[in-house]
Amino acid sequence: MVVWLEGLGAEDYRNFFEMLFLVCFGIAWPLTVLKSYRSRTTKGKSLAFTLFGWFGYLFGITARILGGAIDYPLVFYFLNMGMVSLDLLLYARNHRIDLQREQRQAP
Repeated sequence: MVVWLEGLGAEDYRNFFEMLFLVCFGIAWPLTVLKSYRSRTTKGKSLAFTLFGWFGYLFGITARILGGAIDYPLVFYFLNMGMVSLDLLLYARNHRIDLQREQRQAP
């Protein structure tokens, strides 16, 4: 066994690997937010996927709180949910920009 993992209990392992999962998955959100900000369009964007992600984090947070697991992985749930929330706000902005663009191009 790796020396730095010695003495850890099952809950420590679960928290550690859950945190790694959240970090790995969470790396994609800032990139998505940046793309949404720069593109100024909703074309190629799935609102349903983003909403599923947001609700997934909400359910994960709820499960941890109800289970009494108020510890460090919870921070990563909130960080990821914040990034998804920002992406949803950008989706609304970009949708408005798309509508304005279509109105200008209409004959």
